[in-house]
Amino acid sequence: MSVSANSDTQARKELSVLLPTHDNVCVELVSELQRQAALVPGLHYEILVADDGSTDKDSILANRAINALPQCRLIERDHNVGRAAIRNFLAREARYARLLFVDSDLRVCSGTFLKNYLQTAGQVVVGGVRIGGDPRIWGRNLRYRYEKACERQHDARHRNMGHSQEFRTTNFFIGKDVSQQCPFDEDFRHYGYEDVLMGKAIAAKGIRITHTDNPVLLDDYEDNRLFMDKTEEACRTLYQFRRRLAGYSKLICWQERLAGCPGLYSMVARASRLLCPVIRRHLVRGRPSVSLFNAYKLLYYIRLCTEDEAQAHYAD
Repeated sequence: MSVSANSDTQARKELSVLLPTHDNVCVELVSELQRQAALVPGLHYEILVADDGSTDKDSILANRAINALPQCRLIERDHNVGRAAIRNFLAREARYARLLFVDSDLRVCSGTFLKNYLQTAGQVVVGGVRIGGDPRIWGRNLRYRYEKACERQHDARHRNMGHSQEFRTTNFFIGKDVSQQCPFDEDFRHYGYEDVLMGKAIAAKGIRITHTDNPVLLDDYEDNRLFMDKTEEACRTLYQFRRRLAGYSKLICWQERLAGCPGLYSMVARASRLLCPVIRRHLVRGRPSVSLFNAYKLLYYIRLCTEDEAQAHYAD
């Protein structure tokens, strides 16, 4: 056996499982990941959880139980550095050459979740997400209705069709060497799109992103008001980094198409100032419509564009 083959065989017996968390108790998730790792013969592993400056004292105290689990460690950080920087920190802290990132607010829904990743070839592998939850409980929840409407796009076949554009951080495997070549951009301090830009950076290096059906479970959803706040924050992030995200966002594409028809664009821009508050109230309070939510995102993004253009005009 060659030296490189020996090295690859050894790497496949090593894994760093990395979980960023903020104001979220993830002891149950870490316990399940540790249980699965311990069942893999000959696997050298570690599970690192980085608390990104949580302010909820109950979550901080509860998560300290992680330190009592074999091969598990909780790292408490004093200041919130953001979704991109905390993932880069975890990658630097990792001992092993193979990294598995899992979002701490999700659940493992397969007893072979970790083993599936270990048996899947590829430098970057994305497992996807399964949408759970009782519709009798979540039927009026906007996030639940939106995720259910997009559920068909979560399967591996659809994600592989747009491999780099479908990169998401819910759970993914990446070689440490790749994560060093393509770290998360730490200019992204606010919610949204840091994963999209990383997918673009990976593709630019000529590295194929493989999508598999090895999902984590999303079955708990923020309330409508908080989801709308996060959506608006993501739109602001998109606008801030619009030049770098060109070609990787449907919102940018639709905004540019409309801008190509100045008369129509001007009319939509004026309407957005009136319609956005009305639509937001409906989405937060009423029975939320996914179509109306998608329209709101476009109107909100156009509003950001035109307000910024107006400020630039007056500044001149």
